Amino acid sequence: MPIFMDRHDLTGFSAEDLAQAHKMDLEIQDEFGVKFMTYWFDEDRNAGFCLIDAPDAETAKRVHEASHGNVPEDIIAVDMSAVEAFLGRITTAAHPEQEDAGGRGSAFRAVMFTDIVESTAMTARLGDEKSVEMVRAHDSIVRRALKNADGREIKHTGDGLMASFDETAQSIECAQSIQSRLESFNNSSSEKLELRIGLDAGEPVSDNRDLFGSTVQMAARLCAIAERNSIYVTDAVRAFAPNGVEIIERGTRELKGFSEPVPVFEVAWGQQMKLRESGKSGGGFARFLNRLLGRSSSTN
Repeated sequence: MPIFMDRHDLTGFSAEDLAQAHKMDLEIQDEFGVKFMTYWFDEDRNAGFCLIDAPDAETAKRVHEASHGNVPEDIIAVDMSAVEAFLGRITTAAHPEQEDAGGRGSAFRAVMFTDIVESTAMTARLGDEKSVEMVRAHDSIVRRALKNADGREIKHTGDGLMASFDETAQSIECAQSIQSRLESFNNSSSEKLELRIGLDAGEPVSDNRDLFGSTVQMAARLCAIAERNSIYVTDAVRAFAPNGVEIIERGTRELKGFSEPVPVFEVAWGQQMKLRESGKSGGGFARFLNRLLGRSSSTN
């Protein structure tokens, strides 16, 4: 059966209220031929989300109406791999008496895109084999930073990566770490890699009825307009910036696919991250990658 995700307005609800409502759904789900897989509760935003295996969206709504009456504001069909990529591993509560281990937590996520500056020109200049090694250097740096920040890689875009984060503050720190590690790599490499990064954050069901649709599009658009070696973010991300992180206003920009101008902000990462990275293995890691590139070039 198809998998659906719905969104509920839970103004005035507590986590315990939602847990009870989920239990009520579980108790009658067999009567409708559906399976409630898990849920998420975002108390700060008065929102709840359910993941449901159902014949169609209308049947999923009827279960909510029959069990507790709180019908969703919106419901969309989703791909399970996309849900797991953005929101993490799904834990199914198979029986009403089992405690639901999967969902008492926010579904709000940050999305990040990275992009290698002038990657096409780099390929023309270096050739396919050497340029692939440069992309691999980027991949290693980004994936190491993602691992340290509990980020999840969604996909490789050819000249960059797309990732998601449970914690928006961690996405900012990850982006700073990526740029800092890339600077260390460039300081010990004859070939330079320059990167732009874009970040946005939002709920899984967006205005265009897609899983993180507008959030993904916004992060990609910000990445595309960012200056080289910079990190561009939305106001939704800026609001979660850790203490001490400098945020620079970059005015409003017209972005393709968005009807209104978007306020754009830049996250500073230079000297601050140099101090945080001092004593870590970034330089050694950069030298390792440089040796790898050197071996590759010597075989051409």
